[in-house]
Amino acid sequence: MSEGMRARSEPPVSLHEFRNEDQWSWAAAVAIAAALRRDLMAKPRARLLLSGGGTPAPVFRALSQAPLEWDRVDVALVDERWLLPTDPDSNAHLVREHLLRAHAAAARFEPLTRPGRSIAEAVADANLHARQAPGIVVLGMGADGHTASLFPHMRGLVDALESRNAYVAVDATGCPGAGPWPRRISLTPAGLAPAHTRLLLLRGVAKRAVFEQALDGNDMRELPVRLAFLTPGAGLQVYWAP
Repeated sequence: MSEGMRARSEPPVSLHEFRNEDQWSWAAAVAIAAALRRDLMAKPRARLLLSGGGTPAPVFRALSQAPLEWDRVDVALVDERWLLPTDPDSNAHLVREHLLRAHAAAARFEPLTRPGRSIAEAVADANLHARQAPGIVVLGMGADGHTASLFPHMRGLVDALESRNAYVAVDATGCPGAGPWPRRISLTPAGLAPAHTRLLLLRGVAKRAVFEQALDGNDMRELPVRLAFLTPGAGLQVYWAP
């Protein structure tokens, strides 16, 4: 493992590099569990925000084995496609399948969508829950440099980046990285800022190259993943493996 990607005038960015998936997933899970344990020692409940996509499942499975007081942990989402939480393509389904098992089955889970609720109502509820500030936020990044559900140059991106609300509804129509799910709910920089721990989970040489490119600029419209280290607050811990 090597550490130390770059020091910046903004919150620092540190790289934790691993040889394979097992080392990577367990190291990331240990880091998340340690941050949750510190929060549980300091206050009645801890709040953890998680991302979806194809990358984090092994980390979630490892984290589920952590012997924490999970009944005092609130698990919520960084973002969600406008799908029912039972849909196999939803982030909620990913979290239920890979994290909410073993010890972590006792956690309280807050999906962003529910049957019979409009997207405006879902966003309002998400912002209500966000009044309990997250302690730990686990982000991912797409090959196009998007994070959460904020895609390069998507319509309304500037408004989302500048919003004072923790969550917003977004329309990613025309953004290839959004696939067939353009309607989404996403965390904003305002929702990320209160967290004392920020992790970014990355896999593969190509994504690492995109992130290195992100470090060389400050235009979030071009590469929204820049919000992970340009948003004032905690430094960013990047966990990477091939």
